[in-house]
Amino acid sequence: MKKDILTLLDLSKEDFEIFFKRAFELKKNHNKRISGKLLAGKTLGLIFDKPSTRTRLSFEAAMVQLGGTSIFISAKDTQIARNEPVMDTARVLSRYLDCLAIRTFSQDLLNEFAEYAAIPVINALTDLYHPCQVLSDLLTVIEHKGTYKDLKIAWVGDGNNVAHSWINATAVLGLNLTLACPEGYYPDSRIVEKALERKCGKIMITSDPVEAAKDADVIYTDVWASMGQESEQTERKQVFKPFQVDKELVNKASKDVIVMHCLPAHRGEEISEEVLEGPNSVVWDQSENKLHMHKAVLEVLMA
Repeated sequence: MKKDILTLLDLSKEDFEIFFKRAFELKKNHNKRISGKLLAGKTLGLIFDKPSTRTRLSFEAAMVQLGGTSIFISAKDTQIARNEPVMDTARVLSRYLDCLAIRTFSQDLLNEFAEYAAIPVINALTDLYHPCQVLSDLLTVIEHKGTYKDLKIAWVGDGNNVAHSWINATAVLGLNLTLACPEGYYPDSRIVEKALERKCGKIMITSDPVEAAKDADVIYTDVWASMGQESEQTERKQVFKPFQVDKELVNKASKDVIVMHCLPAHRGEEISEEVLEGPNSVVWDQSENKLHMHKAVLEVLMA
């Protein structure tokens, strides 16, 4: 039976642990220049509506390193752009490919692909969620902290798709998550309520970044205006200005706090240059870990 990753709520705690264990093994092998070909003869399709650097390249490199092949498809170049029904495209691509990763705006479109595709469908980002990002983020937390348990994780900034996936992860893994967002930019209340229904983990939402950062083990931030929100950039700069992750805010956290950003970063906006390049920053490990987590995900779904 095929398995999709549309949101992190599709995964059990055991699924998370399998991904973490395999990703660490693959990273260790990678550093030793040991390659495996478990996906030889397999093909991953990448349908992208939105621009990408890290997500696209890490999926493509993952397939190469696992002995498989990837095919990148710009959504505007498909017949979907000429109103072919998603259900038709999904069924046809299932005859050509072994897995499909989709980066698009609408979560509903992704869900429709998964409904009609006979192959695994992976959410490579929608406006609502970014599950594979948070899988690799958690890998980074474990790498630097030894565990994700009993840590205070502080999100500072917009209640966006990455924040939503952190909320979902909290609901499955029992994390301690505090989100500091300006009023009017909180996470989607329906996503928060659904997570709280599981009665697993702690989710706190505040408009005070200092409250979130106090004694935090992890501080995470992201751009203030996501793709599709460019017209709001000027307004958001003013609203989010007090939410910059700078040295003063980092000093409120634990001494060994790690600072994370999924990139690309706008230096001097959501994060200061000093913090991004400082000793607490783990953003480059975080970015690399997308490669290893994507390899683990692809292996589990396709091998």
